[in-house]
Amino acid sequence: MKLSRVGTSVAMTAIAALALAGCAGGGDADPASTNDTDNAATENGGGSGAESQGLSGELNATGASSQELAQLNGWIPGFTSVETDVTVNYTATGSGTGRDNFVAGTSDFIGSDRAFDLEEIESSEFPVCAPDTDLVEFPAYISPIAIAYNLPSVETLNLDAEVLSGIFAGEITTWNDDAIAAINEGVELPDTPINAVHRGDASGTTGNFLSYLESAAPEAWTHGTEDEFPADLGGEAAQQTAGVASAIEAGEGSIGYLDASQATDLQVAAIASGESFVEYTPEAAAQVVAGSPLEEGRGETDVVFELDYTGVEGGYPIVLVSYLIGCSDYADDAKGELVKAYFSHIVTPEAQDAAAAEAGNAPISDEIRDQAQAAIDTIQ
Repeated sequence: MKLSRVGTSVAMTAIAALALAGCAGGGDADPASTNDTDNAATENGGGSGAESQGLSGELNATGASSQELAQLNGWIPGFTSVETDVTVNYTATGSGTGRDNFVAGTSDFIGSDRAFDLEEIESSEFPVCAPDTDLVEFPAYISPIAIAYNLPSVETLNLDAEVLSGIFAGEITTWNDDAIAAINEGVELPDTPINAVHRGDASGTTGNFLSYLESAAPEAWTHGTEDEFPADLGGEAAQQTAGVASAIEAGEGSIGYLDASQATDLQVAAIASGESFVEYTPEAAAQVVAGSPLEEGRGETDVVFELDYTGVEGGYPIVLVSYLIGCSDYADDAKGELVKAYFSHIVTPEAQDAAAAEAGNAPISDEIRDQAQAAIDTIQ
């Protein structure tokens, strides 16, 4: 696939110019409108005073299970309460399957816990896109990756990247190991065996978690950062976010990583950040994204961050940035019109707040919103 290449600074300039020229046309709210449709949109995550564009049709999407609550309970109801003749179907297959589906042409858009890398873009053809068309990729969902555990006798737990590396590499096997005790002074740790639960499906959550380990503990984690957890390290494999949560809950001594939206009923650890240990919050996770640069070498519609997991003192360092991915030009113009409207809805403050209420994620910043809307405005 053709992809125009620009440096980060040039891309940012172009994005800013596009935002100034076009963001008003991307489904923004009309605050003067007070009809019943507008009220329904506001209650369900639509733009305040959003007006129907008279659209009709169906979108079918797959991808990140991290986005499931945001999509099904936040974004889709808000959008379809305004565009009542549009159906949006989102199936949480996991990010890897979602990307495979987009390459195969069976999803109109996808959610993914990582963007396509440059090599994938260059080597792939995307059937739903018009030929020689750039992808549109932008962050829509920012969330902590929680480290959840099941130790009823341990009310609070501190962990760092070195210890987590040892646990998930199968080198630290009991909860009273000296390495865990050293950062949990005064905590009575049991000799319970550790059961490390990882995603069994290809997942951007895995990729983000392993990238954190490699960045924060490069000498301890030497097993790569792929979206598929290394099978030779053992542990228990579970499918998708819900499966990881169920496995942790079912087995005393278990520990696993998962999107924080589905960890609310589990015990969760505080993670080392600088000189302190930080409990996850959406705001603490958003600090990491705010302190990270855009990746270099991407096109103007490809708003992808190179996360700095260790550069923000007091920020929660294990963070998930989940992307929406579509085409800047669709082979089917009607699909392009629907995707453009739906993406424009998702980045509105009202839709972001609706998702946060359902999933506990951090709404995207105004800066990311402007960058995303500029990319969305190019969709045909």
